[in-house]
Parts: sequence; C-alpha cells; structure tokens
Amino acid sequence: MTENSPLTPRPLRQLADVQRLVMTSQQLRAHGVSLAAAHERCRPGGPWQMPLPGVFLLHAGPPTGDEILHAALGYIGGREGEAVVSGLAALALHGFTGAPPLTALDRVDVLVPRTRRLRTAGFARVVRTHRLPRPVELGGFPVAPVPRALADAIARLPDQLAVRRLLTEAVRGGHCDPQAVIRELTRARLLSHPHVATAIDALLVEGRTMAEERLLETVRAAGLPDPCWNVALWLPDGPFLCAMDAYWPEQAVAVEIDARGPRQRADDAERTEHDRTRQTLTGLGITVIRTTPRKLRESPGHQADAVRQALRAAAGRPPATYVVVMPR
Repeated sequence: MTENSPLTPRPLRQLADVQRLVMTSQQLRAHGVSLAAAHERCRPGGPWQMPLPGVFLLHAGPPTGDEILHAALGYIGGREGEAVVSGLAALALHGFTGAPPLTALDRVDVLVPRTRRLRTAGFARVVRTHRLPRPVELGGFPVAPVPRALADAIARLPDQLAVRRLLTEAVRGGHCDPQAVIRELTRARLLSHPHVATAIDALLVEGRTMAEERLLETVRAAGLPDPCWNVALWLPDGPFLCAMDAYWPEQAVAVEIDARGPRQRADDAERTEHDRTRQTLTGLGITVIRTTPRKLRESPGHQADAVRQALRAAAGRPPATYVVVMPR
C-alpha cells in the first residue's frame, strides 16, 4: 500500500466509536455511508438526527453543548481559521456566568469572511464580517476574543440589564479592560444605542474603581511607602493644578490612571490643556507617572518599579515647589 492508497471505509456499525458523534455528509461518505443511508437513519424514531443541513448527530437524544458547536462549525465548513464562534456562545466558552449555557441558546453565532456565500440555518447563525478576529482555542473550538464576543452579543441584546451584567462581568472577572470593549463597540457602531451608552458609563466607573484597587494592591505588594490617595493638588495661593490617584509629597511623585474610553478621549483643546498641566507640574519639580488599567492588570511589577525608581531619583533632585494636597 502506498501513501496515496485509499483507506478502507469503516463499517456503519462502528461509527458509534468515533471520537465525537457529529459528522458531516462528507465525513460519513469517507466511512462508506451513503447520503441515502444517513437520511434513512434520521427518519422519525430512527437512531440518528440531522440538526443542520448536511450535518448528522449519531444518536437520538438532545445534543450536548460540544455537539452543538461541532454541528454549527461542521455546517459552516471552510478552511481553518475561516469560522470563529462569537456572541453568547463564545462568552459561555470564556466562562461567563452571565451567558446562558450552550444547550440553552437558540442560535450560535459563527463569524465567517464577508466573501462566504452561506445562509443561516437552524441554530447556526452565519455572521459575515470584514474583520475576522484571530481566534483563541477554548475546548478545541476557535473562539472570538472577549471584546469581540461581547460586541457581537450586545448587538443582539436589547435588555440594558443583560448588557450591563455582561460588561460588568468582563471587567470584574479580569477578562479584559473597558477600553478594549469600547473599541469593539465603537467599530460595531453600537455606542449610539441608548441602552449600550448607559451601560458603558457604568462600565467606565467600574473600570476606574478596579484600577484604583489594583494600584493600591500594587503599591502595597511592592512594599512601597503609602502615598496620599485620590488627591487634588493646588498651588499655595489657590489655583487648582490637577487631580492625582496617588501622591508622595516628600518625593513629589504622582501617579495618574488614564481610565478613559475612546468616547472620552480629549479633543485638541483638552489635550493642549492637559499637556500644559503636565509641563507645569514638571516645572514645579513633580514627577508624574501615567499608567492605565491594562498596565496595572498585566504588568503591576513594572508599574511598581517605575514608582520605586522615581522615589529614589527624588533624593538627587532639588526640592520641589510646595503644593497643597487635599482630598479629591
């Protein structure tokens, strides 16, 4: 036998031994089962069923969550990387408790390239897209990253409470930062929906609160001296300078968390004012370390090192101009 010799098809009676009990018509033919024979076994009361066109479930009971996904991907077909599970099904695979279990979903969203000509059928919803994300593998399935899965799920959720619950879990569960979610929602043009905009406002508050908690944990875990938390800096004669998340008065070192989303990014005038404030602080001898929620989540050690180096460097600098520190 050469490597090009055809394999002997497995008999029909051995098909129950396959790794999963979901097969396409092409796979069945490779095992010597004709399409007519497969349909015969799917008659009412038969041992098989056909949940999607050209996809067969080799038992009579309800499909499991894995079998539902295998069936949807089998129906979609195509080359590897051209079918990505998204929406609520993807969130369920990512471990979201706010997403229904796979067996409770009416539809499974599968992203495919825009050029694919394939129609939604049964529980397999075909979502053609210009931006096919690079999938992550979960449970052996190609799954959209959390921000994209959230955007695709929210696009079909009119319930503000459900949207807010998923967004909150994404942040609290450490799945992603608010900024990554908002970028995807912006690309999907969902921020104009009132129930989404309201949920995003709550998400940003949640994200800032968690970032402040991470900054506190980072400072204490690194053994750094305690700063003044959440303060406003004023010049002695009264003018307000800025607000900072942490400030070490003796060393004149401040930490600022930029937790704004794309909707809140400053316009040109605001950026100019922000730059002017930073220049003023530098002129006063105050070192400002800017960080983000993502940096605090993914590299807290690097953020602590930056603060430690700034505190040490303060010993070799001329004393900073005195500023008034007040609670924010």
